Amino acid sequence: MDYTGLQTVVCFGEVLWDMLPGGARPGGAPLNVGIHLKRQGIHPLLVSRIGNDREGEKLRRFLLKSKMDLRFLQTDNALPTSQVLVHLDEHKNATYEICEPVAWDNIQFSKKMDNLAAKADLIVFGTLASRNETTRKTLLKFLEHSPAKRFLDVNLRPPYDTRDVVEKMLHLADFVKLNNDELQTIARWNSRNGNEEELSRWFFEYFSCSTVCVTRGANGAAILKDDKWFEHPGFKVVAVDTVGSGDSFLAGLIAQLSAGSSPEKALEYACATGAFVASRQGAVPEYSARDIEAFIK
Repeated sequence: MDYTGLQTVVCFGEVLWDMLPGGARPGGAPLNVGIHLKRQGIHPLLVSRIGNDREGEKLRRFLLKSKMDLRFLQTDNALPTSQVLVHLDEHKNATYEICEPVAWDNIQFSKKMDNLAAKADLIVFGTLASRNETTRKTLLKFLEHSPAKRFLDVNLRPPYDTRDVVEKMLHLADFVKLNNDELQTIARWNSRNGNEEELSRWFFEYFSCSTVCVTRGANGAAILKDDKWFEHPGFKVVAVDTVGSGDSFLAGLIAQLSAGSSPEKALEYACATGAFVASRQGAVPEYSARDIEAFIK
């Protein structure tokens, strides 16, 4: 794929350890999306913060091994590296207990980051990282100073799903990815009802997005772009591990749309990427864009 128009891609927000029944594993949507973008041939910068502790050093080593650009990974001398308790149900679906305060709640703006904002082509961020005022202010300043296309990954994790914070971020986004439950929740906040397409069209207009993508887990996804609605039923696989599959879906979608693929092609490719990753162990298994194309065929 041709990504020559994407010189500077930024993944902003939480990096952490997912504490799974089988042991600790690196995680956080920006981290996962960043590594999956690398699998697609894009080289993002990670903007986050870890603690000055053993967990932080292990996370740094993992990211270096994954060949991530860590020039904007900050270190906090007071707050610990984030850890999240992950519970998997019988269908391998994950629920999370997110501790606070942690290092990524304290991401600081700087002259160096201001320079990054000015040259960024695309930024991927989520609603979860805005739970704390410090990181939220840093993100808002970054967006204010940047011409980058804004890709927002909605993450309504109670109690970090405050309506005013979430909706402020939605109004700032060009592209929004959320699941059907999250779409329904935001619609209820605004006393709206209807089917998925109707609510997506309302969402598109209300938040002035260029693109809205609604995911349906194993049942695929839909995308509304340029006032056109596209759906894909997904790919049937035996799920081994769903942690990270949504992040791989987003990375695949970003890669395809950034390369100029049609919404239909981008959606098919993203669904294939999410299914492929869910059928493997780990949130960021090894694969290439060629593997995904072969999987589709």
